[in-house]
Amino acid sequence: MNEDLDRWLERLEQLHPKVIDMELGRIRTVATTMGLLRPQAYLFTVAGTNGKGSTCNLLDQSLRSNGFSVGFYSSPHLLRFNERISIAGKPASDEAIVAAFEAIDQARETITLTYFEFATLAAAWLFKQAAVDVWVLEVGMGGRLDAANIWDADIALVTSIDLDHQRWLGPDRAAIGQEKVAIGRAGKPLILGEPNIPAAVMERVAELDAYPLRIEHEFQVVRTASELSIDYVQCRNNAYSGPSSTMRLELSEELSSIHPHNIALCIQALAASELAIDFSVVAKILPQVKISGRHSWLHRNPDVLLDVGHNPHAARWLADKLGAWSYSRVHCVVGMLQDKDIKGTLAELATVVDVWHPVTLPVERGCSGAKLAEALRELDLEVTGDSAQTPAQTLQSLLALSGDQELILVFGSFYTVADVLQQVSDKRL
Repeated sequence: MNEDLDRWLERLEQLHPKVIDMELGRIRTVATTMGLLRPQAYLFTVAGTNGKGSTCNLLDQSLRSNGFSVGFYSSPHLLRFNERISIAGKPASDEAIVAAFEAIDQARETITLTYFEFATLAAAWLFKQAAVDVWVLEVGMGGRLDAANIWDADIALVTSIDLDHQRWLGPDRAAIGQEKVAIGRAGKPLILGEPNIPAAVMERVAELDAYPLRIEHEFQVVRTASELSIDYVQCRNNAYSGPSSTMRLELSEELSSIHPHNIALCIQALAASELAIDFSVVAKILPQVKISGRHSWLHRNPDVLLDVGHNPHAARWLADKLGAWSYSRVHCVVGMLQDKDIKGTLAELATVVDVWHPVTLPVERGCSGAKLAEALRELDLEVTGDSAQTPAQTLQSLLALSGDQELILVFGSFYTVADVLQQVSDKRL
């Protein structure tokens, strides 16, 4: 990242008085001025409590394997801001992002934008410049008032509905779900990967007049020891067009780290689209997909697993995975943000982690290791280590002490995983 982009990002953090400002009037006005509001591309927009990043990555790689040029926008990044905006599978260059920021700055005049809104518009501007065939947009938080929702999705996807960001989205799953499904559009497919949808959420879908396709209803996924079997439906003009089809995928190590619902969600979204998709090509590419930081292996003997999960829903799924493995001891290097449900998240992993190593995240929103240690002790869990250390420092110590039959889980936040990956990138770990 060059100095110009560094300076721009520092400026964006100070430009708007609020870090999160959930209203769409300002960004919509600037997007209109820049001619970005009605792109000449096919749009997939993805919301959900967990699984957005994985689903977007699957869509991106599936579409590119079919010959489409794809602009993919996601957040947050792990190491470099450039990861948020990719075109044809490659992160945007510093120079391209700076050019986009300059164009936005000129168009906005006196309107202030948040860091996230600037990033979202930059992605749209670069996608327009590249004239890509397809946009894949990952919603940052919620859906109805997320910056990505200024565009009308051709296909909207909601991966899961659970508790997170209650301060902004509402107190329960019903309220949160209604915010998320609001990315759906009248007469357009809305692919729902949450099997237990509150009635109020489906009422909201009906009000939107979106066309819902629900997992365990219109499409299914079955997992065996060696493969996934996904039954999906083709649909055109709000009607099924022919019998359901089945895709069978070999369960590679990479694919087994992704929730089966997210894989099925991707397949069903492609099938519901108006794009010409060769599903035999998709079946070949998906088992090879790797997603950095999301249930990914960093080291073997001892095994080190990285996972950016940061809420009870994510921890619950991870606990199910860990419970099926046989390790003599499981260590967890955990660092979290202070505005998360810390005790609720840690409690989900209580039965599968033997020793906890709380750490301090060196960011403004980071929870101190001491506070994490206090929460763990209140749950009667075993705590050790220097809680003032960073994730990478603690992991380095554990690597020297752990045996081949032990697992080290690095968990709790994008920042936790990013700290470790940065040390690996700098060859200091």
